[in-house]
Amino acid sequence: MKKTVSIIVVLAFLLSAFSGCTTNDGSTVQSDSTSENQTVQVTDASFDNSDADMFSDRDFEVGYGESSCVNIVFSGDSVTATSDSVKIIGSTVTLTEEADYVLSGKLNDGSVIVNSQDTSKLHLVFNGVNINSSDSAPLNIINADKVFVTLVEGTQNTLSNGGEFKTTDESNIDGVIFSKSDITFNGSGSLEITSPAGNGIVGKDDLVITSGNYTVNCASHGLDANDSVRIANANITVDSGKDGIHCENSEDGELGYVYFSSGTFKAEAEGDGISASNYVHIKNGLFDILAGGGSENGSKQSSDNYGGFMGGGHGGMDVGGPNGMGGMNRPMSFTDATSDTDTYTDESTSMKGIKSSGSMLIENGDFNINSADDAVHSNLSVTVNGGTFQVASGDDGFHADENLTIYSGVINITECYEGLEALNVNVAGGDIKLKATDDGLNAAGGTDSSGTGGRGGDMFGGPGGMMGGNGSSNGSVVISGGTLYINSSGDGIDANGTLEISGGYTTVVGPTQGDTATLDYDKSATISGGTFIGTGASGMAQTFSQSSQGVISLSVGNQSAGTIINLKDSDGATMMTYSPELSFAVLIISSPDIISGETYTVEIGSYSGEFQAQ
Repeated sequence: MKKTVSIIVVLAFLLSAFSGCTTNDGSTVQSDSTSENQTVQVTDASFDNSDADMFSDRDFEVGYGESSCVNIVFSGDSVTATSDSVKIIGSTVTLTEEADYVLSGKLNDGSVIVNSQDTSKLHLVFNGVNINSSDSAPLNIINADKVFVTLVEGTQNTLSNGGEFKTTDESNIDGVIFSKSDITFNGSGSLEITSPAGNGIVGKDDLVITSGNYTVNCASHGLDANDSVRIANANITVDSGKDGIHCENSEDGELGYVYFSSGTFKAEAEGDGISASNYVHIKNGLFDILAGGGSENGSKQSSDNYGGFMGGGHGGMDVGGPNGMGGMNRPMSFTDATSDTDTYTDESTSMKGIKSSGSMLIENGDFNINSADDAVHSNLSVTVNGGTFQVASGDDGFHADENLTIYSGVINITECYEGLEALNVNVAGGDIKLKATDDGLNAAGGTDSSGTGGRGGDMFGGPGGMMGGNGSSNGSVVISGGTLYINSSGDGIDANGTLEISGGYTTVVGPTQGDTATLDYDKSATISGGTFIGTGASGMAQTFSQSSQGVISLSVGNQSAGTIINLKDSDGATMMTYSPELSFAVLIISSPDIISGETYTVEIGSYSGEFQAQ
């Protein structure tokens, strides 16, 4: 039966000296966390796609007809070819027919142009080729159905621009590789791209990479596509003046997405690491992303070197009873350095790790993200169903304007403003540890900002209380599983709306100073399962408003960090031992083993007292 839990007992009046106090016997309450992938019901049809849907068989084919291929050899300022179908004018090579073309040698200043039929599929084989163009794209694909580029095993291939792009047709060429048609890269060789005046690879349709090793140094975006960027098995390193991967389509809302199946992606980007105007779907892979110079630049309006070549810029009061102090609104929270209704223009200064305007699904992977802005961000919803995350952020660790759901995974957020933020935060599993300079979890009533929860009236708990308020926000925090450890300098859990805990093992460590609380909610906070241990300040304290399991809420004076807390049952057996890493004035404990109405002994340091669970 549910009951109201609306009073925090003032332990200072009830503690008695405890002689012969020992430390703990090592007994703890076990977590029900999991880091294994769960079955996830994702309603967004975008995520129904598989590798078979995203890649054709030919996207993976690296073979070519050596006896029938056309060989093109570059020798400084001259070009030779084994077929008259190759048009050579000075140092400009134009390919007009469907065939296998093998390119090798060095071209000092020139370009390869593909201008074929709409139905033609051309295969370019890079066999140790080095092409520089002083004022255009070394590879310019004007027209074809699709172009395949294969990197021959063991070869090093290089394409570069001299620092200027001149318009030669109807297109505004702005990349070392510029394609108006679908383009696929594969093979086991290497390709290095240098673009001091623009993008690395530009695909006006689909950009697909299924294998190979790629290094891109550029002033703008590393990989830039209109329709999609699809990656499997490749190893990609990008140093970019703007986004590492940028995919944007302003005409078709179903396009402009990034699909990453496997491989490695390392980016040092002055903008976003990965940015999509539609959705991002990551199935697996290794990701190492430094965005906007990292978390140390979190307070900047923009990166000093955004759009520059080769990156840079890295730069103890006891709580009274009911009818206590009057209400107090907390300060407005820190706001994002950039609007989170981002417009995808070249002037954007967004510096997020992984960003999508649509939804995002991360199924697995290994992520190391250090970003000036949010590490993982969606203007709609984010779902995490696995993976390992090491995160440092100048703003939020994970942010979604609507829903943030974590089913499983290992997440360690070492630095952030707020750890997990969304209108609705749902933790169903995983192993999550975070350290926040403001709120640990925040159910915000707006886009990328902490809500200002209502306060006023009654002192403790419950709607209408000083900590409960008459909040109108419809935000929610739901914790049903996993292990969650929160170290926050603001509120531990700030639900601008409702908080519901039905499972998992949640620990909150908060400060004793400032306008902070272990729990902060507008409407209600219920616990019906799982274990909760919370410590923090007493001045604005709330406990659970309703519970179907026992809750012990105490104001304990001023206790120093590291003080050992023991919870014992009526027989003297230790049920729980805990030592908060920050000083504390409030203790809130609840677990399925704590029975409402029964008496328990709480030992804090050298003091002890008996309390009845609410």
